[in-house]
Amino acid sequence: MDLEKELFWIGHASFYIKHGTYTIFIDPFRVSDHIREKADLILITHAHFDHWSVADIDKVSRSDTKMIISKLCTGSEKYRNMELARPGFETAIGDIKISAVPAYNVKAERLQFHPKSNEWMGYVIEFGGTRVYHAGDTDFIPEMKNLKDIDAALLPMGGTYTMNVDEMIDAAKAIKPKHVVPVHYKNLLGRDGSAAAEKKLREHLDNVLFMKEVQPPTYAFS
Repeated sequence: MDLEKELFWIGHASFYIKHGTYTIFIDPFRVSDHIREKADLILITHAHFDHWSVADIDKVSRSDTKMIISKLCTGSEKYRNMELARPGFETAIGDIKISAVPAYNVKAERLQFHPKSNEWMGYVIEFGGTRVYHAGDTDFIPEMKNLKDIDAALLPMGGTYTMNVDEMIDAAKAIKPKHVVPVHYKNLLGRDGSAAAEKKLREHLDNVLFMKEVQPPTYAFS
C-alpha cells in the first residue's frame, strides 16, 4: 500500500483518489488550476460551504461525472447525475466500494453546527485492498468504534466545529487505523496553533501521516 500514490490532499478537508482509471473527489474546495484531474465521482459529506462548493464542483466535473451528496445541499438540482445519500448508503464505481457513515456533533457547544438529525456523512472508500475513512465534519462519535481495518483515517482536529486535537487523538485510538491523517485545522488554528496541534499528535500517536497539499496552500496565516 502506497497511499501517497493514490490519495491526494488538496487542502482543508478536500481530497481526491486516483485508482486505476477512476478519479474520486471528496469535498472539493478551493481547487486551484494546479489540479487538472476530472472526477468520475464526487462525494460530498455535508452542505457547509467549505465542503459543498458548487464553483469547485464545476471545476472538477465533466458532463458525465456522478455525485453522491448529503441533504440540504442548495442548488444540487442542477446536477443530472446526482444521488442523495444518508448514513448506510453504499455504492461502487468499478472495483471501488463506497459506504456512507454518520458524521455529527455531540459536544453541547457544537450541536448547532452538525446535528445528527441532518444525516450528514463521512465515507469509507475501499480500493485495491486499501480502506480510507474520510470522517467529514464530526466529533468523536460512538460509531467510530465500529470501523474496522482502516488503512488511513482522515480526521478533523480544528476544534470549534469538529473535534479538537485531544478529541481527535481519542478517536484515532478507538479506530486504530494504520495511518492517521489530520485535516480541517490549518485555516482554523493558524500557524502557531497548527504547529502545536501537530506536535501533540507526534507525542501521542505513532501512526500520524502529515500529507503535503498537492497545490499551493490556500489558507493565510496571520
